[in-house]
Amino acid sequence: MFEQAEPMVEEFAALEASMSDPAVHADLARARRIGRRYAELTPIVKGLEEYRRLSDDLAAARELAGEDASFAAEASALEAQLQPVVDRLTRLLAPRDPNDSADALVEIKSGEGGDESALFAGDLLKMYSRFAESRGWKVEVLDAQETDLGGYRSVTAAVKAPGAVDPDNAPYGVLKFEAGVHRVQRVPVTESQGRVHTSAAGVLVMPEVEDTEVELDDNDLRIDVFRSSGPGGQGVNTTDSAVRITHLPTGIVASCQNERSQLQNREQAMRMLRSRLIAAAEEQAASDASAARRSQVRTVDRSERIRTYNYAENRIADHRIGFKAYNLDAVLDGDLGAVIAALQEADTAERLAAVGESNG
Repeated sequence: MFEQAEPMVEEFAALEASMSDPAVHADLARARRIGRRYAELTPIVKGLEEYRRLSDDLAAARELAGEDASFAAEASALEAQLQPVVDRLTRLLAPRDPNDSADALVEIKSGEGGDESALFAGDLLKMYSRFAESRGWKVEVLDAQETDLGGYRSVTAAVKAPGAVDPDNAPYGVLKFEAGVHRVQRVPVTESQGRVHTSAAGVLVMPEVEDTEVELDDNDLRIDVFRSSGPGGQGVNTTDSAVRITHLPTGIVASCQNERSQLQNREQAMRMLRSRLIAAAEEQAASDASAARRSQVRTVDRSERIRTYNYAENRIADHRIGFKAYNLDAVLDGDLGAVIAALQEADTAERLAAVGESNG
């Protein structure tokens, strides 16, 4: 059992040896990749060690049970200890998104609803920022297009873990379930009659990738510079420092105007472009897959309405898994743990079911 994990044990040993090599730490990008993979494999290798120890003890106890009744009781106790280890390893070894242990870029765009939608986009950014802070993650706003009322037409933020973490606790592995259309039902601040309006904002979550992970040919890029725009005030640049980069083969565009210098804006736009190219490639791969293999939980399709926030009832509802709770105020303050845990559980169940089908 778990023979398929043997190559992972060998890889883990090789990674452990690499981590003691000074040359590896001289290359920060490589060190991060190794550290991320090491963190991903650690619970698997530790689980396998525990599984083997308990399995060996159980085999010995069963062998001696015929001679001494006390060993029969010990065998029963060891079986009880072994089962949760088997369950945990089965979950860990189920095929998963290779980007789960990556940091994330979260893009929020206002949708139907005008100024109210832009304000809601700001509420979502605040919700994710507070949730990230509660996990010890750092949030960095890369680009933002604000409105006069303090909302966002569009905002992109990088969410980074302080070090290498396992996939179930990494920014992308956790936040990827937030991709889709978020709908809000509330009385807007601009509504004088007290009527409830429905508006929406779209969220796209992408893995942040190293510059070495995506090869970009300069000939495939069109780089335009322009003057930053905004709601007004001293924060708006008066020089052409904003940058827009177009990837000509795909038509994918990334722009940044937050930084003061053109060079800084170019670097941030390149970060976003690399992540968007990865996300687009994976979305295409998912759409090419059969319906049976395509995940409804892990979709990054921003056209799918995934969640409703109802202020009058203090209710949050996730439509993909039938989750409903009446603590919207706490959720908007960053308490996303329960809904994300439910989504992760549904995703794990789906991956395990796929394993069962392939083995059947």
